[in-house]
Amino acid sequence: MKLPDGKIPIDILKQVIFKNLGAERKEVALGPSAGIDGAVLDIGNHSLVISMDPITGALERIGWLAVNINANDVATFGVEPAFIVSCIMLPEGSDRKTVETISIQMDEASKNLGIAIVGGHCEVTPGLTNPIVVCCVMGLTEKGNYVTAGGARPEDRLILTKSAGIEGTAILASDREKQLKEAMSPKMLQNAKKFFGQTSVVKEAIEAYKTGGVSAMHDPTEGGIIGGVYEMAEASNLGVKILEDKIRVQPETAEICKFFKINPLQLISSGALLIATKPKIAHKIIENLRAKNIRAIVIGEFLEDPTDRVLIKKSGKTSILPRPASDHLWAALNQR
Repeated sequence: MKLPDGKIPIDILKQVIFKNLGAERKEVALGPSAGIDGAVLDIGNHSLVISMDPITGALERIGWLAVNINANDVATFGVEPAFIVSCIMLPEGSDRKTVETISIQMDEASKNLGIAIVGGHCEVTPGLTNPIVVCCVMGLTEKGNYVTAGGARPEDRLILTKSAGIEGTAILASDREKQLKEAMSPKMLQNAKKFFGQTSVVKEAIEAYKTGGVSAMHDPTEGGIIGGVYEMAEASNLGVKILEDKIRVQPETAEICKFFKINPLQLISSGALLIATKPKIAHKIIENLRAKNIRAIVIGEFLEDPTDRVLIKKSGKTSILPRPASDHLWAALNQR
C-alpha cells in the first residue's frame, strides 16, 4: 500500500504506531491518540504538555512556522508554550546563510511567544531536496489544568476563529509565486504572503480557556477545517453538524484555491482555532476574542450520535462530513 502525502492514515496509526509505544510509565497522563496533537506528563503537582511536528511543505518561512505551529498545539490545551527543542535537517549544498535564516526566524517567533529555545540538533542530510525543521514545544501548568481536542460534549457549540486555509495560503503564495502571478494581482499576492503573520493561535487559545466553559480545542492543520472538525468529533466520540456558509474564506485564499482547483476547507489551516464550548458561554468567548480583534463565529455543534457527522452546504443540501485523505496543499504543490 502506497501512502498518501502528508499525515499517515488513521487506520495505520491505530494498527501500527499506537501498538508500538515502548514501556509504560506512570507519569504519562495522556499518550498518543487520534486527533489529539500532544501528550501530557504528570510530574509532581504539575502537568507538562508536549507537542512535536515537522515543517516539510514550506520553504520561505520554515523557521517561523516550525515554532508557531508547534506552539499552537500546546496552546490548544489551554497552556502557554514555554520551551522548545528543534532538529534542523538541510539538503546537501546548503550554506551558512540557510542556517542563519532559519535560526533568525525561530528566534524571532520564539521571542514573540515568550518561548525559550533550550536545545536541538542541526545537520546536512544526504538525499533531501528541501530543508525540514522538526520542533518539540512544551508548556507547564498545574496538574490537570488543561483541555484536549477529545473533550467535546453533545450540544457544545463549535467556534471557529479567523478563516480557512491560512497557512496553506501563505505557503502557496510564497513557494508558488511565479505560477500565481498569472491569476492574481501583485497586491493580492503580497497580501496572501503576509498570512504567515496570522498563523499563531496562542493568543486566542489562552484567552478562550481563561474565559471558561471550554471543553475542547483543536488547531486544524493538515486536512484543513474539515479535517480538524472530523478529528475533534473522532477524539470526542461524537457526531457533528457544520454549516459551510459560516466558515470564512478570505479572498486571497479563494483565489489561490480556484487557481489550483483545491478546496479551501481542506487546505492546511494553522492560524484558525476550533473551540468547543457550552452553548451559554459561546457568545462570551466570541465577544472576548473580538475585543482583541480576533474574528470568531459559531460554525456548528456537536451531536450525541458518533455516526451523525454532516456538512450543511451553502446550497442547503446535507452531505456526509468527509475525512480528508490528504491535505490539498500537497495537490497544489505537486502541480508544475
